[in-house]
Amino acid sequence: MTTQLRKERHSISSLKIHLVCVTKYRRSVFTSESLAVIQKSFIEVGEKMGFQVLEFNGEADHIHVLIEFPPKLSVSQIVNALKGVSSRRYGQAGYPKPYGKDALWSPSYFVSSVDGAPIEVLKQYIMNQEKPS
Repeated sequence: MTTQLRKERHSISSLKIHLVCVTKYRRSVFTSESLAVIQKSFIEVGEKMGFQVLEFNGEADHIHVLIEFPPKLSVSQIVNALKGVSSRRYGQAGYPKPYGKDALWSPSYFVSSVDGAPIEVLKQYIMNQEKPS
């Protein structure tokens, strides 16, 4: 299994997250067409901010996204940008928001880091490092 590394001037990284966002009040408002609008806005935000959407899918009331990002960005910066732009574009495309509110998304989200070796392998690797004399 090969892992793509992000090489920048002062860092080499492999940072990936699984992000889940739910609609306000967990209302079922998405269709396949509206999910395409959200996916397109996520990809555009990623291009502007310097991260990449690796996978995107969703159901009527939530979305799942796999994102690869540089160490200079925080998860909260990414999520805030994605939710803000996608909510605006969703409304501009004429799709209804839950209860006619301004917000499309619930203020909360789930995120989990993914990729790399299992935790036990990393612990063993760190434990086996040679200590300086």
